[in-house]
Amino acid sequence: MIRRPPRSTLSSSSAASDVYKRQIILSVIIVGIAIAVGINMFQTNAVDSNRQALISDVTNLGAKAHRYWRTPTSLAGGGQDFEGFYLTPKEAENANGVFRVEDTEPTDASTITADTSASAKTKIGDGTSVIYIIASGVELGDDGTNQVKVYATVNGQQVVTAVLN
Repeated sequence: MIRRPPRSTLSSSSAASDVYKRQIILSVIIVGIAIAVGINMFQTNAVDSNRQALISDVTNLGAKAHRYWRTPTSLAGGGQDFEGFYLTPKEAENANGVFRVEDTEPTDASTITADTSASAKTKIGDGTSVIYIIASGVELGDDGTNQVKVYATVNGQQVVTAVLN
């Protein structure tokens, strides 16, 4: 007995057409996934680059503060104190973000305002032995709400950086 396919079976040319359609659909799906992964990787790289640039900037500003601390007051330094130390308007903002110097340690990931006017300078008061240089970046951080934020703790012996977001 010879078996024949049922009459409802599509012709061979129609079956080949279905295979090609499935291949095209599969190709479109794969390209879409590749684009989504690429966008995600680019965004992650942008955040990491901004964070590393801010860490570099606060480390450099921390070194400046440390030099100020070590320089005698007779040479316009702090004389082993941070009293009078401040960031200039050029130092307070760059392409990586905005910076501020404080005498209290930051505790959250809120952004820093970009007010670099003369009245916005935070001068450190008398008897301060530790300062914090805080930076808020241009990219959204890991929480997806606030900008990337890092800070440097500066004292007479060292500059230590930390990441808040």
